[in-house]
Amino acid sequence: MIIYTFDLSSVNWVELKSILKEDDFDNGRTPQQYQKSFESSFAACIAYDGEKVIGNARVLSDGVCNAYIVDVWTHSAYRRQGIATHMMKLCLEKLPGQHVYLFTDDRLDFYHSLGFKEQGVGLATVVGKWLVND
Repeated sequence: MIIYTFDLSSVNWVELKSILKEDDFDNGRTPQQYQKSFESSFAACIAYDGEKVIGNARVLSDGVCNAYIVDVWTHSAYRRQGIATHMMKLCLEKLPGQHVYLFTDDRLDFYHSLGFKEQGVGLATVVGKWLVND
């Protein structure tokens, strides 16, 4: 049975980083940076199969009108079982009245099925050097 939680106290960040790297979902953050990213978020959902983390999604939000969903991941062995859909729905329930944006270049069909529509042009920059911020 898959368990979903917003409680991050049981996450083994070193183990999660290893799983993400093995599953080709690694953007270079250290386990400590990944932990800080999640703990600093408005909300972060973790999916477990037993004690193994098999999915995550997190929300950045001002709590009033704007939110951004990032780090949506389901372990490749668990995909197409509704896990990401459930994590997204749980995250969206925490965002009533807010404009929710996400950036992705993968699985547009999945996000369309959740009511997301393509919108405008997104712009980005990195201040200084990527992931050097301590």
